[in-house]
Amino acid sequence: MDVVATMEALAEQGVTVLFKADAQRMAEKGKPWTFVASGTPLREDVLVRTDAASVEQCLAVCLPRLRELGFSLPE
Repeated sequence: MDVVATMEALAEQGVTVLFKADAQRMAEKGKPWTFVASGTPLREDVLVRTDAASVEQCLAVCLPRLRELGFSLPE
């Protein structure tokens, strides 16, 4: 999956996307990756977010939720 294309597709639909790798959580063998999607197209009470061990795990959790909310994403 092309993460950049996914982030661009969401941004084009008005969604702000943040992907973060946390050095401290990585050193502690935690879940260092965070994915957050927010913005105007999402209701104020909706935040699509997860912490995971990998980028792929973040996407596996968040992308289906974004599709459920009606966003168009590359396959």
